[in-house]
Amino acid sequence: MRSILHCDLNNFYASVATLTRPELREVPMVVGGDESMRHGVVLAKNEPAKRLGIQTGEPLFQARRKYPRLVVVPPEAPKYIAYSGYVREIYARYTDQVEPFGIDECYLDVTGSRGLFGGGAAIADALRDEVRRELGLTISVGVSFNRCFAKLGSDLKKPDGTTVISYEQFPDIVWPLPANCLLGVGRQTARKLEGRGIFTIGDIAHSGLPFMERLLGKNGRHLWRAAMGLDSDRVLRIGEGEPPKSIGRSATCARDLTEEGEVAAVLRELSDKVGRQLRREGMRAGGITVSVKDNTFAYTEYSTQLKAATHSSRIIADAALLLFTQRHRWQQPLRAVGVRAGGLIPLHEPEQLSFYEDGWRRYRIEHLEQEVDNLWARYGEGCIRPAARMLSSPISARFSAEVALPAFTKIDGMG
Repeated sequence: MRSILHCDLNNFYASVATLTRPELREVPMVVGGDESMRHGVVLAKNEPAKRLGIQTGEPLFQARRKYPRLVVVPPEAPKYIAYSGYVREIYARYTDQVEPFGIDECYLDVTGSRGLFGGGAAIADALRDEVRRELGLTISVGVSFNRCFAKLGSDLKKPDGTTVISYEQFPDIVWPLPANCLLGVGRQTARKLEGRGIFTIGDIAHSGLPFMERLLGKNGRHLWRAAMGLDSDRVLRIGEGEPPKSIGRSATCARDLTEEGEVAAVLRELSDKVGRQLRREGMRAGGITVSVKDNTFAYTEYSTQLKAATHSSRIIADAALLLFTQRHRWQQPLRAVGVRAGGLIPLHEPEQLSFYEDGWRRYRIEHLEQEVDNLWARYGEGCIRPAARMLSSPISARFSAEVALPAFTKIDGMG
């Protein structure tokens, strides 16, 4: 049996904020976005705020209704990245199999370390003690024989707890839990399961593989295997990473967008960042998705395949704008816009050329943008840029946490 740990930093953003302001530990406090830029949501909360019913992701004005004297501190992404690195250095003392799952979570495989440091539970307790003593932060740790149950276990005792889910005991511990405790069961999936009388993880297991596959397809098979304790995914080693499946950026704008020209400015800004990230990763995109959220918070996505895979910001921006103008029907002003590149392939992978696409033009554009990247790296960002970008932006877009934090940041949890 393997010994897999899932380590989750408790209230990470809020906990980091209290390291330099310890007086905030005992008062309701949240880390909140910039309300002037319409990022006024709760990104993280401390324990006193949690006890008042304040939720991550809810608007700040709503949180203040629950507690008018709520303390709001701004996010500090560089600090979060630094402390995330410090914690991982502690994890690395016990194993070289440390795989990030967001900025505040990691999987550890300590199977090969048991002879040196004891069993999984002993290592978990040692990690909790060292992180608390050296950094002033706390972690909750799930210990199990696979990743899925280790992740589930870390949620059961918070803050600063260790939960062991053994192979012999997992039906008694796991199966009575609600189905949405299982990684991969979101709101829509939970509603679909409930419509078939499936409310617990045990119900998923007892439904059988054929039924779950008919109901949810590939995801149904994944959920059934997870519920049965059959998850066999390995934990990657430090520095070993799977290539990204997609790269995206989104922006919540300072004011609502009502004209196509304003949307075009945002799309070009976002496409520039997506293209640069593709070039850094050594990838090309075969397709793009444009997402929009209007001022009623209705969310829509439009997707298309590119004529040829590319990492060019300009080509991605042109395709994104064409996709938007062809598919979007204006009903409400837009609040947020996003661009995501998918169908990624490595640069070194051979490609089929087309008689209907100007490959030489695409090569020249890609080569030019690569040279601009080199100049930015040598002389600083913004030392050279397109003339159109020299004009002041009509929207003054500020980028969301998806942009401000590095690639391993999870979007749904927000710390």
